[in-house]
Amino acid sequence: MREEQKKQMHSSQAAEAVIQTRRSISIVWIVPVVALIIGGWLVYKAISEKGPVITISFKTAEGLEAGKTKIKYKDVEIGLVDTISLSKNLSHVVLAANLIKGAERYLTDQTKFWVVRARLTASEVSGLTTLFGGAYIAIDPGKEGLAQTAFKGLERAPVVMTDLPGKHFLLKAEKLGSLDIGSPVYYRQIQVGQVSDYKLDEDGQHVTLNIFINEPHNRLIFKNSRFWNASGMDITMDSSGIKIDTQSIVSMMIGGIAFNTPVNLESVESAAENEVFVLYENQLAAQEETFQIKHYWVLNFEGSVRGLSPGAPVEFKGIPIGKVLDINPRFDMDLAGAKFSIPVLIETEPERYLNMDKIKTGEDKQRLVNSLVAKGLRAQLQTGNLLTGQLFVDMDFHPDTDVQKIDWSGKYPVMPTVQQPLEELSDMVSGLIARIETIPFEQMGSDVQAIIQNLNESTLLTKDLLQQFKAEVGPEALSTLVQANKTLAAMEDMLSPDSPLSREATRTLEELSGAARSMRVFMDYLERHPDALIYGKGEEK
Repeated sequence: MREEQKKQMHSSQAAEAVIQTRRSISIVWIVPVVALIIGGWLVYKAISEKGPVITISFKTAEGLEAGKTKIKYKDVEIGLVDTISLSKNLSHVVLAANLIKGAERYLTDQTKFWVVRARLTASEVSGLTTLFGGAYIAIDPGKEGLAQTAFKGLERAPVVMTDLPGKHFLLKAEKLGSLDIGSPVYYRQIQVGQVSDYKLDEDGQHVTLNIFINEPHNRLIFKNSRFWNASGMDITMDSSGIKIDTQSIVSMMIGGIAFNTPVNLESVESAAENEVFVLYENQLAAQEETFQIKHYWVLNFEGSVRGLSPGAPVEFKGIPIGKVLDINPRFDMDLAGAKFSIPVLIETEPERYLNMDKIKTGEDKQRLVNSLVAKGLRAQLQTGNLLTGQLFVDMDFHPDTDVQKIDWSGKYPVMPTVQQPLEELSDMVSGLIARIETIPFEQMGSDVQAIIQNLNESTLLTKDLLQQFKAEVGPEALSTLVQANKTLAAMEDMLSPDSPLSREATRTLEELSGAARSMRVFMDYLERHPDALIYGKGEEK
């Protein structure tokens, strides 16, 4: 048994081994493959979800920090400031910011950025939350316009956002006054909008204000609407007293604009976006009618024009028809007559007082005005205010003046003038003085002296007569007065109610009254019984 086992063992050791090769992936490689897939997916996700990168320039980076300052829209975070650097010329700072995915469709040339900080002014109080959370950048997205990634930030928040419904309008004014961005716009003393921007025109003659009227109040603005500066107070004094008009306390402090639509005009068409209007100085100026046709005239005044200034009214029989435009400081000397005149340029609006349908050409105008001047139409300076001494030009008929004609040869026709009433009075006074100088005052003085001497003598004589009267007649007159006084006292005692005479008179009057009653009864009886005079008084049948 042992031998057989040994043989089997020997034979098994002698057999050759068979080698088989198998192909398979090691489990060790699973981990880096999974890591690569996850990394790729993260990279794809980061790239696909990455928003646009923009740059914003500001004058200063006050309150801004890279990696901390956020970009918000309606208090929702949509981006973060990545870096802050200075510009090449050191005039401003440049911020690079990352925005969320999808914000690129709102990045146009109409998009606005500004820094929200705590702001306290007369017209607004805003950004108080930044005192605790820090400043942030706000955005007003522009849905229309060309795509853009570089922006210039605003120094203050815009008054009107792009998503606010309403309309913009433009106002032309000679000066800005107390108006500012954010100044309210009123309609019937209700705020319906605000001033969103203003700028000086290129020619420097006017200021253009951009106002925004909220929906639905923008429908109240028509092509014939009138706007006026409602800042401060309008004080008017007339025959009914003093009137003070103001829109609100806010408009008194920071300025304001008011508007209305006259009901006496024909146009009722609604105003379009960015329609241009005139901003009048006050409500009174806005209510005045405006006319297109203007006529210009030169008036030569020989007297003083102190108190006359550009803008002074030109009136015809008390009705305003124009205004003074210019007063020429150069004198036109007339050496032959030793006189000089001051040219005054005026503007008139003939539509106020003439039927322009009958005036088609310049010849019609000249013929009409020549006929009026021939009837005595003249220009005269009048005092408009006794307290301030302000003058105005009064056009009226003076038929007693010398015949004159209009000079049509120059650039502007020259209208004949007459002296103002004060100058006429001055001439009258001068003539009176000249006449007074011809009076012989020396001879009159001698005569007056002689008269005074005679009066003195008459006075002395009268004094002597009075003294003589006092010495001779005075005592008798005093005795007469004393006797008259006694007589009056006696008469007063006799006529007093308790005197005997008064009692006797009262008794006599009572008896007369009784007799009168008896006579009245007797006459009544005779009237009823006339035969009593014959038969006597008997029993009535």
